[in-house]
Amino acid sequence: MTSSNNVRLTSLSSKGGCGCKIGPADLAQVLKNLPQAEANPNLLVGLDTSDDAGVYKINEETAIVQTVDFFTPIVDNPYDFGQIAAANAISDVYAMGGTPLTALNIVAFPISTLDKSILTDILRGAGDKLKEAGVTLVGGHSIDDKEPKFGLAVTGTVHPDKVRANAGAKPGDKLILTKPIGVGISTTSLKNGLLTEEETANVTKVMATLNKTAAETMSAYDVHAATDVTGFGLLGHASEMAAGSDAGLVIYKEDVPVLPRVRELAEAGSVPGGTRNNYAHLEGKVDYPEEMDQLDRYILCDAVTSGGLLISVSPDDADQLLADLRSKEVNAHLIGEVTADHPGKIRVV
Repeated sequence: MTSSNNVRLTSLSSKGGCGCKIGPADLAQVLKNLPQAEANPNLLVGLDTSDDAGVYKINEETAIVQTVDFFTPIVDNPYDFGQIAAANAISDVYAMGGTPLTALNIVAFPISTLDKSILTDILRGAGDKLKEAGVTLVGGHSIDDKEPKFGLAVTGTVHPDKVRANAGAKPGDKLILTKPIGVGISTTSLKNGLLTEEETANVTKVMATLNKTAAETMSAYDVHAATDVTGFGLLGHASEMAAGSDAGLVIYKEDVPVLPRVRELAEAGSVPGGTRNNYAHLEGKVDYPEEMDQLDRYILCDAVTSGGLLISVSPDDADQLLADLRSKEVNAHLIGEVTADHPGKIRVV
């Protein structure tokens, strides 16, 4: 399904495919020479661990969680694009263990060349997703730009003692993932006309699904670390967890959930540049089995939009959390474990 006036939104994006972030290697080059921010004891989570959102302590009972995310269209239906963008932005608050409260729209749109109804549908999709999440839209900002982009800045709250940062995974923990990967390859295939309507609907549903249920469910368990899997891919975000926790991760490749036909689509050439950049950035940080070919390695690094949560949970709670998530229709899988071996690195088995 495309937009109401038959414009393919994905064709208007110079990046296309996954709507990827600036790659981790390029971003590191940009940030490395910036002065360090002045230390502030109330800043509970900042730039140090490449976490999903910033967390700032207001008082002993409340900290605010702040995040922003936006990207170019990755699906053609404008309503769906708005839904996905909102779910993606809100997810960072869920990953920190927080409750999202308010949001600001961020809009770039070629207002004189595209039908205004397209922007209306994008905003309507986002608004409906915010309503589903219980988030109040308080405003936004827009610019006239030749390439459409949309996203949101989201603010939430969390108790200072209950922040779920990506640093904190402990040896012995089990790793649970709550959505399948392969989104970047699938959305690139959508732009290339390789997905069926059913496959398009499926990947759209995955991206537009809130991580609300997963986040609320994990709050009752002994979770030591969490992150959402987005532009840097499963192994990219897992690497940040390993580095921040000074622990090693083991990923069971056969247990990682992958969207249908992703391997076939990768063979057809639909591996986005962001995915290739992710793989290159992880050189020396991931040990792959010798028999694992390049495409399967790319899939584990595939750039994701609005992916699931990667949860590091105590081994005593892992089975019950997994069962609890599945009972609530969260597509959760146990995909690995945390080890004291090879701290800061990942071993795929």
